[in-house]
Amino acid sequence: MKYLVILGDGMSDYPDENGQTPLTQAVKPTIDGLCASGVSGLCQTIPEGLPPGSDVANLAVMGYDPRGCYTGRSPLEAVSIGVNLDENDVTYRLNLVTLSDAPRFGDKVMLDYSAGEIPTEKSSKIVEKLQKIVPDGLKLYAGVSYRHCLLRKNAASHGAVLTPPHDISGKKIAEYLPEGVFADILLGFMKAANAFLSADPDNGTRANAVWIWGEGTKPRLKKFSDLYGKTGAVISAVDLIKGIGISAGLKSIDVAGATGTLNTNFEGKAAAAVDALKKYDYVYLHIEAPDECGHQGDRPGKIRAVELIDKKIVKPLRAFLKARAEPYRILITPDHATPLALRTHTRDPVPFVLFDSSSAPPLKLSPAPYSEFTAKASGLLVASGEELAAMLFENSEQV
Repeated sequence: MKYLVILGDGMSDYPDENGQTPLTQAVKPTIDGLCASGVSGLCQTIPEGLPPGSDVANLAVMGYDPRGCYTGRSPLEAVSIGVNLDENDVTYRLNLVTLSDAPRFGDKVMLDYSAGEIPTEKSSKIVEKLQKIVPDGLKLYAGVSYRHCLLRKNAASHGAVLTPPHDISGKKIAEYLPEGVFADILLGFMKAANAFLSADPDNGTRANAVWIWGEGTKPRLKKFSDLYGKTGAVISAVDLIKGIGISAGLKSIDVAGATGTLNTNFEGKAAAAVDALKKYDYVYLHIEAPDECGHQGDRPGKIRAVELIDKKIVKPLRAFLKARAEPYRILITPDHATPLALRTHTRDPVPFVLFDSSSAPPLKLSPAPYSEFTAKASGLLVASGEELAAMLFENSEQV
């Protein structure tokens, strides 16, 4: 048995004034076909009391209970970058962002949490320049695009109050500046970086500031093979997902041209998944594009992202698996909702489809387009990501 998870980050949404969501508007015949002959429902991926971030949600969909293993977002990204963490180390996520002009730092507005989706080749140069002003006690590591990492070694304590920048798009930043443990140092660096980047004549990008958030400590994940008895691989353009996979003992597979945006290399990701399915029992294929479009309020882009996932990911992978003699299961789901109207994550239950090639389809297939509405109408509510993973592996043989 082969197991394929196709994770459309932030893919679910709220209905617009016409009662439509990107999932109902997108043309996605392959996903709809799997929905018609599979099991569809809703899953509560975000446990009560935890933030609705991609870190918590992807841990859940991968079959972990975030309440017992979640130690913050940034350490997972640090693992992907190759940072070796000790027990007393504290990490932070550092975004390159675009702030508005205003004399007082707190009066500036968060214009773009991604600095125009800055390319990695440009962001790495900016990170190199920022090394000159990094405060003592901190180390800065370059990541992908606008996503980077700060490390504080041998920290005596942690507990800063930090806000994700994608939660405050279009808002003044004064109410969301760092507070708590080590906050004065972090805020000082943010102010210094804004002045430094704004005065750099060779900047040539929209990155005029940094935003620090996502504090965490060394991850503590059990090996995926110990939990589920499966070998596996993770394919993503995002350091967070790569870091979860690496921490879980899964193989992280890089794909050239994978960007985490609507312009990612969909074909390359599908090809990498085909190769991985030949070697491993389980493949977790993550696509960031719907989430990015949701944060930007880009409805046409989000619809397009769903259509590209269907055409360039689901269709070829279904064809590959169907041509093999071996049975397989495909799980298609978001990690969380990223509603266009809110431009940030919510903890609403997400719609999923679970298809099992060895199960007999219904005698009469009724139209079942995959959407938030059909998932809710099914009456099936899975209480956690752990339970959804259990459904995926239910009654399957152990390796």
